Amino acid sequence: MPQIMPIKELKDTSKICEKVKRSNEPIFITKNGYGEMVIMNMQFYERNFAAAEVRFKLKEAEDEIAAGIKPVDGLQMFDELEKELEGEYGRL
Repeated sequence: MPQIMPIKELKDTSKICEKVKRSNEPIFITKNGYGEMVIMNMQFYERNFAAAEVRFKLKEAEDEIAAGIKPVDGLQMFDELEKELEGEYGRL
């Protein structure tokens, strides 16, 4: 169940930090009964937003394929990059 707290409770920052650390979900902060902001611990943020970024990148790739843009072979790309760097810096 989501945690909801009024903004006036944010005055005790050490208490809030402990509450956020222990929470496995975001804490919703309200002002005058309306949603104002969300706070969360770093583990929750990284776990959830890293997954969202992967989904975003996959969607971008799917959109490019749907638009007729030919996907680049990963191994071919690394070979070409290596050749380009060899030309610029000598044998790697």
